[in-house]
Amino acid sequence: MSKEMATPTVQIDNNHLRVTEWRFAPGAATGYHRHEHDYVVVPARDGELKLIGPKGEVSHAQLHLGKSYFRNAGVEHDVINFGAGEMVFIEIELKDTSIGKTI
Repeated sequence: MSKEMATPTVQIDNNHLRVTEWRFAPGAATGYHRHEHDYVVVPARDGELKLIGPKGEVSHAQLHLGKSYFRNAGVEHDVINFGAGEMVFIEIELKDTSIGKTI
């Protein structure tokens, strides 16, 4: 049985950044992936995500409307909507960030 997949909609994609809206029905997942760039997540709704890491470790994250967070490149996980309602967030990948360089 395959799980429902989250729906990504790329809004901006250029040499500097990629902005993607992610929509997750309850139980929907991104599929296992590795982040190649530093990124910021901006929740558009409150919700809970279940995160499954590279060795199968499970953690949960509470997201709150408008409370952004940052992660460095290299994160590997599957992200699943663990809530009862739709989860929506904006992911901003910073393609040209490095030590000492600004956008």
